[in-house]
Amino acid sequence: MGMKIKEVKVFGFKSFAEKTDLSFQPGITAIVGPNGCGKSNVIDAIRWAMGELSAKQLRGALMEDIIFNGSEGIKPTGVAEVSLIFSNDDGIAPPEYHEFSEIQVTRRLFRSGESEYYINKIPCRLKDIAELFMDTGLGTKTYSMVEQGKVEMILNSKPQDRRFLIEEAAGVTKYKNRKKEASSKIESTKQNLIRLSDIIGEIK
Repeated sequence: MGMKIKEVKVFGFKSFAEKTDLSFQPGITAIVGPNGCGKSNVIDAIRWAMGELSAKQLRGALMEDIIFNGSEGIKPTGVAEVSLIFSNDDGIAPPEYHEFSEIQVTRRLFRSGESEYYINKIPCRLKDIAELFMDTGLGTKTYSMVEQGKVEMILNSKPQDRRFLIEEAAGVTKYKNRKKEASSKIESTKQNLIRLSDIIGEIK
């Protein structure tokens, strides 16, 4: 079954002025309501907590636009916060999280521009959240979120773009990224050794 969202906790994100908890039971869940009631904001909140960095993808001009800006009788909030609680019954999460049956990811953004990230209430980096979701099918650019028109876009996309989705589904994305990071570090070390050799040569 893999990692599945069990609960979404939202505060100060877009139209969610007050703390709101959404629970997702096993099976199919549908979020219904009239236009403008905030259905799309739930998806935006999930996408943002998973690490989305593009305000445009969240239907805004600036990232600060996601912070509740006030309405009649309700003051603006100073922070946007979203927590996602996932089930990890199948242990599909990275090895360091296998012991947890649930994994909570939290992201906060303050009006000052400062951001905070947490995994199981422990401070972390945005990179750690991205790595948590790699090869799980979850994440901001994977096949877990299919928007209107996205299926057609995938069918008409470039081969390399389709390949990314296939690699994500096959579980190789994480290892490709780590290989890329290792290659970059090796190249950086080589350049440092060349500079060091030049310095030693000048000293001699």
